[in-house]
Amino acid sequence: MSDADTPINRSGLTFTDRVVIVTGGSRGIGAGCARVFVEAGAKVMICGRDPEAGQSLVKELGNRTPGQCAFQACDVSQPEEIRTLIDATVSQFGRLDCLINNAGYHPPVKRIDDFDLADLQDVWQTNFVSQFVACRHALPHLRKTRGSIINMSSLVGDIGQEGATIYCSTKGAINAFTKALAIEEATNGVRVNAVLPGNIVSDSRVQFLRTAPNAEEIDRWIDANQHNGRSGTNEEVGQLCLFLASAAASYITGTLQIISAGAELGYGVKYPTTFL
Repeated sequence: MSDADTPINRSGLTFTDRVVIVTGGSRGIGAGCARVFVEAGAKVMICGRDPEAGQSLVKELGNRTPGQCAFQACDVSQPEEIRTLIDATVSQFGRLDCLINNAGYHPPVKRIDDFDLADLQDVWQTNFVSQFVACRHALPHLRKTRGSIINMSSLVGDIGQEGATIYCSTKGAINAFTKALAIEEATNGVRVNAVLPGNIVSDSRVQFLRTAPNAEEIDRWIDANQHNGRSGTNEEVGQLCLFLASAAASYITGTLQIISAGAELGYGVKYPTTFL
């Protein structure tokens, strides 16, 4: 099943005429969020480094009324491009109601001895510093609309992951940052939450499996980590984000919302990562 054909279940939730930014919104989880919010009636600005992928999604979502979708080229590792993204969004749509800090990447799986300082600095700049910068620039607009921020973290930022020390460090920081910012912004009416996906059929997973010599085995191994025997879809993450952005979540802030089908529950089978 392709992403475009994935069923969306909004359970009646709408976000009509509200404005949403989704960083890294051209593919994977970001695209799943864009699909869900556009179907819910939102005006969605997606950003990414690949204009072709971005415009392709805009074209696809042009047929999904009642919402709208636009694309802005942006490399979130560059702070000035984030500022431009937010300014362009408010200029085009007149307001901002939700910021979804989704952009990020998972470095190759390696032990700590095989990472160097440049690896650490690069992943921190993209995964964490970008979220800090986006929040700073978006908050003046979000305070006006009493909107919300959703920071994309990861289940492994809470439970750890073999071969991913530097990646997990960024996601753990996002978790702590989310809680602290939620406290600061409570009096301004801005809610701040984090979403912690477990195993999702994300773009990074798809790209990794395309080059893996034992892709089918790895895919089965990843699915087997969930008690229901499958991985989540990008749209399922988007549905959680829609709930958190909506008035239905008006009393929810500073939380780490795990979406994992219980992958972290139980003792589990403890064997080394097969591809490390």
